[in-house]
Amino acid sequence: MKKILTVLFVIISLFTIQANTYAASIDKTISASGINKGAVSVSVKDVKTGKTVYKLNENQPNMPASTLKMITLAASLDTLGSDYEFKTQLYKNTNNELILKLGADPFLRSSNLKELISAAKAKKIISPKAVYIDDFVLDSTEWGEGWQWDDDLNPLMPKFSSYNLDGNLLKIIVAPTSKGAPANIYTAKFYPTTFMNLVTTSDENDINISRNNSISPDLLTVEGTVKGQITKQIPINHPKRYFILRLEDAIRDEKLDYYGKFAQKKTPSSNVYLVSEVTHPIEPAIEQILKNSNNFVAETVFKIAGGQYVNNTGSLANSLKMLNAYFEKTGLNAEDIKIVDGSGVSKNNIITADFMSEFLVKQADCEYFVNSLPTSGEGTLKSRMLYFKDNLRAKTGTLADVSAIAGYITSRSGKTYAFDIMINDAKSKTSDKKSLEEYILRDIYTSY
Repeated sequence: MKKILTVLFVIISLFTIQANTYAASIDKTISASGINKGAVSVSVKDVKTGKTVYKLNENQPNMPASTLKMITLAASLDTLGSDYEFKTQLYKNTNNELILKLGADPFLRSSNLKELISAAKAKKIISPKAVYIDDFVLDSTEWGEGWQWDDDLNPLMPKFSSYNLDGNLLKIIVAPTSKGAPANIYTAKFYPTTFMNLVTTSDENDINISRNNSISPDLLTVEGTVKGQITKQIPINHPKRYFILRLEDAIRDEKLDYYGKFAQKKTPSSNVYLVSEVTHPIEPAIEQILKNSNNFVAETVFKIAGGQYVNNTGSLANSLKMLNAYFEKTGLNAEDIKIVDGSGVSKNNIITADFMSEFLVKQADCEYFVNSLPTSGEGTLKSRMLYFKDNLRAKTGTLADVSAIAGYITSRSGKTYAFDIMINDAKSKTSDKKSLEEYILRDIYTSY
């Protein structure tokens, strides 16, 4: 008996020494990076056992940036289902009135509105008495809590609402004229915008667009030089106005006899029939969120799911109810975290590395979710983590002073680990933070 206990003790001791050696390797990597160790949070768990194999500041609250999208998307899919479809529907009632029911479809395009109006005309609906819009799918809050007001021209952060159309982005074209003369500036589609044109035709393309919302949100200052035609995209400052303009275009193009206003009205449950609808599956949204880190799509899906959860209008409050129910369902303790949007853009979002790695352990059996994450060379990992080939599935996140990555890595030994790395350090370069993330993952890949 003593011999058996001695052997077990030796084996346990060897494993302990080995684990400490692996941990020391990661500690050495972090120390060599020059980044403050206190600014780095790491949690690595074996997906089969759930056991933590490495941890550093794992319970320290930190900003997850876009890695948060994994959590909010998982909860949203749990409510919506992987077969969910975004729908924009056109109804007609018995009083010869049309009702356009919006679904906040993030993939809806101006051409889709023309399809709906064309279908109405094909069914001999020529002179409707009224055209109403049912926009109750989402509330009227068009930006996330804590989003930066001075980043409102960032094409990665457009507003989101029931009136999603053309990605809620406005295309601005800057075209050269003769050398030394002012350039031509115009929008690809009509939208009431005034340009302060300070662009000169020259030998290089160097354009900057700015706006002072306190003076006029419809006045854009464009300055710099242009050599060849440039197309820039900026967020639309009033999505509903843009949507109505495109709806009017569709009605005019199809020669529908209607010149009235577009009042708000809920779609009745009776005395209406479906004229036509435009649908888009949720699969492209999953790819946009996980692989391309699309904030606009992430926020829209999160709010739609919140509305579906309470069978009412989508809002942040309802999305958080859904999220908390998801945490309870999956057994995740969310006491020490705070989530205020669906994309991770807000710096008010706070989670811990331990919470994220625990979430990933619980999601590890969901092949659909895991396989939807980008691998090396895909999406936001297009030019990163190429060392790991297909052994890595991960979501990245970047904010000012913050870099994060979380997901799954299969080591050389064949074991798969869930990991989360968050670095919040104002003194280091973004490139240095991202390099440290890769070196930590290399240690996990080669040692564990």
